[in-house]
Amino acid sequence: MAVTDTRERLIARAQRLEYLTIAWNTVEMLAAVFAGVLAGSMALKGFGLDSGIEALSGAALLWRLRQDRDPKRRAHAEKTALRVVGLSFVVLALYVAERATHAMVARTHPAESLLGIAVAVAALIVMPLLAHAKRRVAVAIQSGALKADSRQSEFCAYLSLILLGGLALNAWQGWWWADPLAALTMAAMIGKEGIEALTAEKDAPRSKFRASRLR
Repeated sequence: MAVTDTRERLIARAQRLEYLTIAWNTVEMLAAVFAGVLAGSMALKGFGLDSGIEALSGAALLWRLRQDRDPKRRAHAEKTALRVVGLSFVVLALYVAERATHAMVARTHPAESLLGIAVAVAALIVMPLLAHAKRRVAVAIQSGALKADSRQSEFCAYLSLILLGGLALNAWQGWWWADPLAALTMAAMIGKEGIEALTAEKDAPRSKFRASRLR
């Protein structure tokens, strides 16, 4: 009974983290895409769309966590959540790469974006904290899907650093090509993350979990 109660508390904690992830990424998506449209920045638009995919990932994880009581449904939910996340990221990577390449060839000069810089800085602070919290719970309940989701939150921090570099170079040095280059770098990382999610079925949930590792 104690083990069951402990797992239920961990699942509840994971659900709260996913609700927070969805809320944060929705706001981040709207702000980044809005700033990207105003500035003509493909890097900002790509970052915003990535945030939208992460919100979708959070929704898939919530669905998976709600199937946790039944071991058979849990295993199926793990695989389904990983597929949804992986396919979404691969499609996004292809889109960002195509748009960034077009911007590079067309020599599109994005405008400065203080809002975009603020979004990148905020993500750089918040996402590592979310990633750490989710990773601890993922290890405790042995969830490959939640572990992949924690990696995406961590990965978002890397993207925000790349975005910040591209926006800063464009704003302060006038290097227009820094923006599409940052977007292309993002596309490569997003695609890699998607492929890893699609091939992560070996991390499917096991029969035991390690509550003692969550301290």
